Amino acid sequence: MKFLKLTSLLLVLFVLNLSARDKITKDELIRIVDKVNTHWQVTHENPGNSFWDNAAYHTGNMEAYAVTQNEQYRVYSEKWASLNHWKGATSDDKSKWKYKYGETSDHVLFGDWQICFQTYIDLYNIAPDSIKIARALEVINYEMSTPRNDYWWWADGLYMVMPVMTKLYKLTGDEKYLDKLYEYFKYAESIMYEQNTKLFYRDAKYVYPKHKSVNGKKDFWARGDGWIFAGLAKVLKDMPEDYKHRDVFVQHYRNMAKVLLKVQQKDGYWTRSLLDPKHAPGYETSGTAFFTYGYLWGINNGYFKGCRYRKAAMKGWKYLQNIALQPDGTIGYVQPIGEKAISGQVVDKNSTANFGVGAFLLAASEMVRYVDK
Repeated sequence: MKFLKLTSLLLVLFVLNLSARDKITKDELIRIVDKVNTHWQVTHENPGNSFWDNAAYHTGNMEAYAVTQNEQYRVYSEKWASLNHWKGATSDDKSKWKYKYGETSDHVLFGDWQICFQTYIDLYNIAPDSIKIARALEVINYEMSTPRNDYWWWADGLYMVMPVMTKLYKLTGDEKYLDKLYEYFKYAESIMYEQNTKLFYRDAKYVYPKHKSVNGKKDFWARGDGWIFAGLAKVLKDMPEDYKHRDVFVQHYRNMAKVLLKVQQKDGYWTRSLLDPKHAPGYETSGTAFFTYGYLWGINNGYFKGCRYRKAAMKGWKYLQNIALQPDGTIGYVQPIGEKAISGQVVDKNSTANFGVGAFLLAASEMVRYVDK
């Protein structure tokens, strides 16, 4: 009997020791954030234009600044914003402004040129100066004055612009930003959302059965749904509790969280085509980082309770820390710029991108808050 008790005690101590070794401290996480972000900024002294890929990095950089208060990070985003004159697309001729896909100065109303406003507003909140938000107010107010509601016709756009609307609401107190956010979101839902799966297609041309995976299945792009899942978290962060349409966003957020639990891979990542892992198998970091961030934010703010959500978040983080993060601070396994899961496309440890680093920093920063609690 004494032998059995001793054996049981040793087993308990062994399990506790494993658990302790698996835990990560806030200081360790801050070191990871610094390693990744310093590596990116040192190797990219020119922060680039204000298009979506650079701007998505800065949404992560500002979260990293928030949890570390490292002035180097704020200065880097301030330099980027200043070099771009606190604008997205630069045209001042409203008669030529466009909102379909485009990378010219006239595509002012295209959401990929508006995500920069998230960071400009964040920088304004740190050190107010009207120049930082003037263009954001001009563009979004003009957009809302038009009769159109189809500005967000692709999944990425929901991450790019939804948080701009809630940030402007928080800045001004004017509920019109929330009402237009809701109106534009409902249009996006009408063309991209699939009720049965509770997921979003990348855009209308990928709706099943018009488009299928190589194995004939519904093809939901991980990064596309990652943009939305992370975007919903950012929206709920700034949307008031008593806003009349808040439950619509909460329900989508919770529904997606339940579905994503079922398709997470055993190593913690999500494959590029969520419901068909064989379509484009293997590690992928950008979608995984956005999902991990979304889970962590939901846990930290009381939306997701129970061990299954914590388990998904910790598995996602373990992948990001142990597989995506390379020894020199590079973030690998990021699917290149695109709009779908491409069968046969090579994504390896050398595959990195600004938006992927930004997604990693979002997740890492929220992980800091998780362990801090």
